[in-house]
Amino acid sequence: MYLDPSEFPFTKTIDVLKNLVPAQLQSPRVGIICGSGLSSLGTSLRDAVLISYDKLPGFVQSTVPGHKSSLAFGFIQDVPVVAMLGRFHPYEGHKLSSVVYPIRVMARMGVRYLIVTNAAGALNPDLAVGTIVVVQDHIALPNLTGMNPLLGPQIDSSYSRFIPLSDAYSRPLRRLLFLAAHQLAVDRNALAEGVYAWVSGPTYETPAEGKLLRAAGADVVGMSTVPEVLAAREEGMDVMVLSLVTNMVVIPEKYASVREEVEAELAGRPIKAAIDEVVSHEEVLALGKEKGDLMKALVEKVIQLSPA
Repeated sequence: MYLDPSEFPFTKTIDVLKNLVPAQLQSPRVGIICGSGLSSLGTSLRDAVLISYDKLPGFVQSTVPGHKSSLAFGFIQDVPVVAMLGRFHPYEGHKLSSVVYPIRVMARMGVRYLIVTNAAGALNPDLAVGTIVVVQDHIALPNLTGMNPLLGPQIDSSYSRFIPLSDAYSRPLRRLLFLAAHQLAVDRNALAEGVYAWVSGPTYETPAEGKLLRAAGADVVGMSTVPEVLAAREEGMDVMVLSLVTNMVVIPEKYASVREEVEAELAGRPIKAAIDEVVSHEEVLALGKEKGDLMKALVEKVIQLSPA
């Protein structure tokens, strides 16, 4: 069921990268994961070198619209960086070991800080569409029910078997994010802090599921990120996650009764039939494109402020 750690082709992957990436970019300090519609973050890189995933042993392909399938190396403010232009999700059929494999490769290249971006739906009614949520904690129902990337043989016997997650989201990096926002004169309402809920997808949540997650204390919900965070923490990286609110999760205060509609019709006093709201991936991508420049500016500034 689980891949033996000896089967991970780290040596082959690193050898390929050494042949394709200039020496000055082979030890990146910061890793970035670009979420749905946010691959424009890759345009921040100076002297960029893009490596297609199909050239890298151990890498799979991203099949989701809005995700490319390339690893990008370059400089941001003279800091060597590696960025995933397209991530992997379990709902695509990828094993969790494959989903987090790029994170483990980044660690072996020397990455100390991981900045993860994603598109998310708002559960908290106080969060407006377009808000960037700086994640401070998460709820991961798949983790609690046996879908955890750290299950199975340990990748390295020197790692802790039991990883604490109370400090999963780096407080120093989050502090740098808000300092960056101040220096860039970003409107205070453009940013918020909150809890991210990970669900497996690929379906969007039902209203009842949205109510459950909101009641549990989650502010936003998405189908990615937590597996990468867990692997990064196991590898000893500091992690920051930025969730862009691209839509409101459909959570009506009251269900419209079809029974009442039918009874009113039969009584000769028809009422207007309710229309169920739906969310589309197209609006997720559109919002990602719209807010990409702000996300890019914040990430650039955080990297500039990050300790060497």
